[in-house]
Amino acid sequence: MNERGRFITVEGSEGVGKTSNIEFICHWLQSRGMEVVRTREPGGTPRAEAIRKLLLDPGHDEPLDDDAELLLVFAARAQHLATKIRPALARGAWVICDRFTDATYAYQGGGRGIAASRIASLERFVQRELTPDLTLLLDMPVVDAQQRLQSRLEGAGGHRDRFERERLAFFESVRRTYLERATAEPERFVVIDAGRSLDEVQAMIAEALDDRISPWQ
Repeated sequence: MNERGRFITVEGSEGVGKTSNIEFICHWLQSRGMEVVRTREPGGTPRAEAIRKLLLDPGHDEPLDDDAELLLVFAARAQHLATKIRPALARGAWVICDRFTDATYAYQGGGRGIAASRIASLERFVQRELTPDLTLLLDMPVVDAQQRLQSRLEGAGGHRDRFERERLAFFESVRRTYLERATAEPERFVVIDAGRSLDEVQAMIAEALDDRISPWQ
């Protein structure tokens, strides 16, 4: 029987550079012989991606209730866990996920104001014992992250989704919640200064991976 794989999550608000750094993490692990499964939340499977579309749709014909948003997030997560994450871990793969439940505490908890206890009850129900082995939090000031996001959207000709249209105060609450969680769980989190150059950020990520992965091998 294969040894259980490892579950690494990458967290952070819009504009912090998760996409490029997740690519770096995947290549770093693959170069060391690991099977890597890259995924994201909400989403990761066809049905969960359909839920993602509902969550990100900025349509104004029917505002999405905060409780409905929370339940949709966990519905997508349940499907994602059952059909992709748990099977990959069971066969010994390393799962790299763009956001996971810490994002729910940050966005629906910090941003929307939903009580952490309500999120925790759904977390226990959906995830049972499963939590990430390592969480890399890409952190930078909200104003700087928003400027990066705007530059990226202008360069790609894209439009802001429902979350990206939130006010700065929302993202300040998201960032504060993320940092509070990192402080509370230093054995799982590594906070990365995402405001530095890409080379510096990736050097910090590589150092974190070296430090955390060596004891697992």
